[in-house]
Amino acid sequence: MEQTYEKGPYLCPETELSMKQFDVPIIYRSPLISAIKQHRKEGDKLKKDFSPTLLDFGDMHIYLARHFGFCYGVENAIEIAFRTIEENAGRRIFLLSEMIHNPQVNADLQERGVRFLMDTYGHQLIPMEELTAEDIVIIPAFGTTLEIESRLNAIGLKTERYNTTCPFVEKVWNRAEAIGQKGYTIIVHGKPRHEETRATFSHAAADAPTLVVNDMAEAQTLAAFMRGEQPLQDFYTTFKGRYSTGFDVTKDLHRIGVVNQTTQLASDTQAIAEYLKQVVEALPGGDFADNRDTLCYATNDNQTAVHGLLETPADVAIVVGGYNSSNTTHLVELCEQRLPTFFINSEEKILSVEEVLHYDFHHRQERLTKNFLPWKRPVRILLTSGASCPDALVEGVIRKLAAFYRKEYLIDKIIARYTRS
Repeated sequence: MEQTYEKGPYLCPETELSMKQFDVPIIYRSPLISAIKQHRKEGDKLKKDFSPTLLDFGDMHIYLARHFGFCYGVENAIEIAFRTIEENAGRRIFLLSEMIHNPQVNADLQERGVRFLMDTYGHQLIPMEELTAEDIVIIPAFGTTLEIESRLNAIGLKTERYNTTCPFVEKVWNRAEAIGQKGYTIIVHGKPRHEETRATFSHAAADAPTLVVNDMAEAQTLAAFMRGEQPLQDFYTTFKGRYSTGFDVTKDLHRIGVVNQTTQLASDTQAIAEYLKQVVEALPGGDFADNRDTLCYATNDNQTAVHGLLETPADVAIVVGGYNSSNTTHLVELCEQRLPTFFINSEEKILSVEEVLHYDFHHRQERLTKNFLPWKRPVRILLTSGASCPDALVEGVIRKLAAFYRKEYLIDKIIARYTRS
């Protein structure tokens, strides 16, 4: 069956593209969300208004974050993947690992015959030895390591043709290269097992000693070694698997620079960088690389939009996205600081007006919560989603909630209102 596509405009300020059009399957689009986003964009071209959009269903008020959903890198990756499938009928097509951290998108690709070579943590699912030069291997939006790319090229696979690495991830690699070539050690703030962090570590380590730190607690542990407060030989046990080959703790921590996994919390990366800057500059001959922020602009927008969302008094928050999505998890973290928050990957997890099956990322398991919506009128719900979540899923959540209050018919009126205005 031929796939229908809808072109979606995407403003990409950092690359000075006036407007980028992506062909993304229409099944991921939402008439409701598209109308709202276009309306907000036309009224706030400079993106300075981070207040939410109110969807008034009478007994239920939904406050929709100013920015959420597919980012530039995700739409780019989806376009390349689906176009590759359409243009290569009969050929074996593999994804190196998950295209993006969204179960629906990955399932759609698998239904079209795409197979995964590795899981999200890098464990081999299909031996590389089974590949031939006639196959196609798509590099996911997170990028990949230089080692894996070299293995694929040795087979004769043209990875550059089917590479969906996000340009903002590549921006981090370029920044790390520039810092490394000036003689600095690269500190990568990221989740050590995340695909993007593994890829960034590989690229950074090609030019300089490199180390991954997960959070402020690990940065403080690192500082203890830098100051000589801990036996230096213990460094290699404490940070096992996190440092590059040949890393010398006696000399590689006096000149450092910080880059990050693009989907980390902006405040966390900034705090770690400022902390390590103070630590290293207090050392004899210590120096910190002049470095600008390397967070993805969409991550910044989505996080800032959640801060704006949380200024609205509400009863609960719902965050939609893949459970292994780093940027989505950080949105959940922000919301949890203020009010009860439910992390779901589709509207199917909302079982009834009283029950929701949601993901507890702290313990990595789903939990059933009863009476998650308070018995009050109007109930006020904050709603957002991660950068790899299709808008169609957000609309599905809105429709499910509206149906509980017998107000689903209002959605068409909302679409019409935002389309006219």
